[in-house]
Amino acid sequence: MHSTLFHLPAHLGGLPVFGRGLLLAVWAVAGVVGLCIAWRRTGAREALLGLGLPLALAGAMILWLLPALDDGAGVPVRGYGVMLLLAAAAGTWLSILRGRRAGYDADTILALGLEVFLWGIVGARLFHVIEYHDQFFPPGRSLLAGLPGVLNVAAGGLTVFGAIPTAALAAWRFSVRRGLSLPRLADCIAPGLLLGLAIGRIGCFLNGCCFGGPCDLPWAVRFPPDSPPWLDQAARGLVPPVLSGARPWSLPIHPAQLYATVDAAILAWLAVAFTPLAKRDGAVFALVLTLHPISRFFLEMIRVDEAPALGTPFSISQVVALILISLAGGLWWWIGRQPPRHPWDGTPDGPGGISAGGRL
Repeated sequence: MHSTLFHLPAHLGGLPVFGRGLLLAVWAVAGVVGLCIAWRRTGAREALLGLGLPLALAGAMILWLLPALDDGAGVPVRGYGVMLLLAAAAGTWLSILRGRRAGYDADTILALGLEVFLWGIVGARLFHVIEYHDQFFPPGRSLLAGLPGVLNVAAGGLTVFGAIPTAALAAWRFSVRRGLSLPRLADCIAPGLLLGLAIGRIGCFLNGCCFGGPCDLPWAVRFPPDSPPWLDQAARGLVPPVLSGARPWSLPIHPAQLYATVDAAILAWLAVAFTPLAKRDGAVFALVLTLHPISRFFLEMIRVDEAPALGTPFSISQVVALILISLAGGLWWWIGRQPPRHPWDGTPDGPGGISAGGRL
């Protein structure tokens, strides 16, 4: 576990970095340049739709969130947040490689990836905050007082299944605006999403969240005092009492986060390997939507950070996994009724490219 990697200084040369400081000036210049470039390439409407929300969110974070996170030593850079950015970069890289074969240029995949990533983060964070609302808004804490904690995504706390509806809606809106095939786009980015998930779970390990139960396997890990696994074991009375000196670390537990990393990496490889075998657009995404909930259901049996939900013996993630498996069955049925896909030979999608028969 290595939650905080280092701190960013709050002042440089006597000038503030965050809030109304140097970083806001950099944001303004970069935003204007980015909008101008996008304006020339795609037009004013698409430039504003694609970059408007990300720029607004970044500006809000610089103005209000980052100053609120200053702990006296500066703004902490969390291992979870760093891995989240690396996950986005790796997933986008793989999607761009696949996009070229599917007939999409890099700009299209970058624009799609940015929208899907941001709206996926929003959905994953909302799901997590709703699930653990008592941690963010305990009795006596107002909505305004709890807001910085809700926005502090870099400190950890995303539920992957919560990202699915918002990310799917973002992808659908993107495909409609540009007249592209949504199933083909989904096939293009599905392995990249899994690659990003594999890297993101390493961030969970650094943060100590999404932890497993006690075990005595050779690869079991211990976490330091006040980490999420330690606090959970202390609440259960599993951590021995402190007699003197330093507090003990947690009991050995399953590195469930690393299990999830291996699982997502294998599924990403399977999705890539299945691509040339797929007969219809959407089949690669349907494979991911089938296999990931199944593996997640069984991985939840190892984790102990989620209590049974909705009057069932299953965690909320297991309940959602069962729902997604059912939806995957419907998706396979729909795909089976579509015409064979156009070959992935670099032919452009949209008007003048492949036919619209495979669109949703």
